[in-house]
Amino acid sequence: QVQLVESGGGLVQPGGSLRLSCAASGSFFRLYVMGWYRQAPGKQRELVAVITSDGSPNYADSVKGRFTISRDNAKNTVYLQMNSLKPEDTAVYYCKCDRGVSSYWGQGTQVTVSS
Repeated sequence: QVQLVESGGGLVQPGGSLRLSCAASGSFFRLYVMGWYRQAPGKQRELVAVITSDGSPNYADSVKGRFTISRDNAKNTVYLQMNSLKPEDTAVYYCKCDRGVSSYWGQGTQVTVSS
């Protein structure tokens, strides 16, 4: 079992920035594939960004050039730096861990982009 705890969400104006953090339990964090997903009201959950165990990132087209995913294996933490935020980025953001054939989700953190 892997427990994930997200933090860093909040209210920000368009064009602003936020950094989300996701702390994971377990001794083998460096081997996990970690990702950020989001779900807006009335919409399906979608992939935002993923980072492999060797640190290779991949992004949804809608966030390329604005968001950066990174990981600190010493702290068992994955980050999502979000810049140039838009109202359409408003959603609950979830952290996901893929460990072998198992997947684990965090509880989510709300990000609201509004003036």
